[in-house]
Order: sequence, then C-alpha cells, then structure tokens
Amino acid sequence: MFPGDTIFGIFLISQLCIGVLGNSLLFMLYAYSFLVKPHQKKHIDPIVMHLLLANVLTIMFTLTPDIASTLGVRHFLNEVGCQTVLFLYRVTRGVSICTTSLLSAFQAITVSPSNSKWVGLKFKLYLWTCPSFLFFWVLNMLIYIHVIESVTAIRNFTLVGPGYAHAYCQTRHFGKHNSSSFFIVVLVRDLVFVLLMICTSLYMVKLLYRHHRRAQHIHSPCISSQQSPEHKATRTILQLVCCFVFFYFSNNCVMFYSFYARHKVSRSEGISGVLSSCYPTICPFLLMKTFS
Repeated sequence: MFPGDTIFGIFLISQLCIGVLGNSLLFMLYAYSFLVKPHQKKHIDPIVMHLLLANVLTIMFTLTPDIASTLGVRHFLNEVGCQTVLFLYRVTRGVSICTTSLLSAFQAITVSPSNSKWVGLKFKLYLWTCPSFLFFWVLNMLIYIHVIESVTAIRNFTLVGPGYAHAYCQTRHFGKHNSSSFFIVVLVRDLVFVLLMICTSLYMVKLLYRHHRRAQHIHSPCISSQQSPEHKATRTILQLVCCFVFFYFSNNCVMFYSFYARHKVSRSEGISGVLSSCYPTICPFLLMKTFS
C-alpha cells in the first residue's frame, strides 16, 4: 500500500467519524427535545431529524467500502454485499436530496407573508410531512431497484468502456451497459427536487432582501440589527442549499466521467465518495448554528 493510500484512508476515516458523530449528536439533541420538551418543538423539527438520519446512512454506505479498499482490504464485498451497499447508498442519497428540497420548501412557506397565497399550505404541509418521508423512501427504492439487477462483484481488473467500476463492484455487463431509461428517471427526479430547492431558495432570498430594505428605513440601530429566529433559520437553509447544489453538481461531474471514461481511474470512485459525503458531513454543523 502506497503512503498516499494511507493518507487518503485516514482522511476518509476522519470524514466518516466527523460526519456520523455530528449528525448523530444533533439527531439525539432533536430527539431529546422532541420527546422530553414537546412545548419547544417546531413543525420543521421532524424534517431536520429525517435529514440527519439520511445523512448518517449516506455517509456510512458511501465511505465504508472506500475506506476498506484504500486500506488494502481484499474481498470486502461479495455480489450480495455490492448490491446491498450500493442500493442503500443510492436510496439514502436520494432521500437526502428529497428531504433537503422539502426543508427548503417548508421554510419558504413558513417565512412567507401573512397575505401570501402560500399561507394556506402551512398546516397542510405539516400534515403531509410524515407521508412525504414514506413517499421519498418508496420512490427512491423503486428507482434504484435497477442497481440490484445490474451490479455484481468485481470480475475483471482491466475494465474498458462505459460502466460502473469500484474496487469491489462493477456493472454486470461491463462495456455493454444500456441504462438510458434508468438515467432518464434519475434525471427527472433530480430536476424536480433540485429545481424546487432552487426556486424556493430564490423566493427566500427575495423575502430576506425585502426585510433588509424595510429594516434600513428604521433608524433605530437596535431594531434594524435584530434578526428573528425565522430569518436565522432561513439563512441557514439557504447555506445548506448552496452547499448541496455545489457538491451535487461536483459529484455528478466526477460520476459521469468515471462511468463513461474508457479506462477507469481507481481513485475517481474514492473522490466521488468524498464529494458525496461532504454535504451530509457539513450539514449538521450548519444546522447547529440555528436549530438549537
């Protein structure tokens, strides 16, 4: 094992520990507040808890195989292991995308003015929160059932052509993989939820800008410098969305390059794993600033 592999492995272990501990700690704080102090809970809390849970699972299923391969562990995953780990990673990552979009939409409706047409959706959205979680899991499981059929344990270390390749797993029919319908379904899902995320974020930016303009007309520095909890939460969610969009597009670029590259680069899947885990790792530390 090269020294570079050891350094990269230590980095992956650090990211795994920080991400899992951060999300787990914040999840337990929310769970404690939710169960022991019900008078302090907010309608947005279940969405944040669901996002934290999805983050933990995404980090674990993403980084564990990369850590094992980087540290030189052979035969870490067999065919069933490859199908299970990759399926759960894709599903939890998809659930994280959907939940972040729901979080952004919920906050946009929460901070909307009282005369807004979205006010009527506030209580309906709260009632739809838990059914939405079930919908997200079922939707992503149905989308990624294709993974179980198309992935197997590594068979050939000289892989050439388009296809998924990892230290332990590969596409079953490598170089002859036709997944256009699968990619279209994933693309449609991502477009719907990412566009919803971006649109609600732009709406919140507009509301914050209007609030800032109104505050400038108030000459009292005490009043103008005050920031309501709703606006603090809105700024945090906007930071989350920006963070998500950046790492989402960065990871997709690496994934598409890895999939369609004629000659596979062994480090590219590790880099993709790092990018996939950056958002769920950073997420709890952004949330800690506001939702505490």
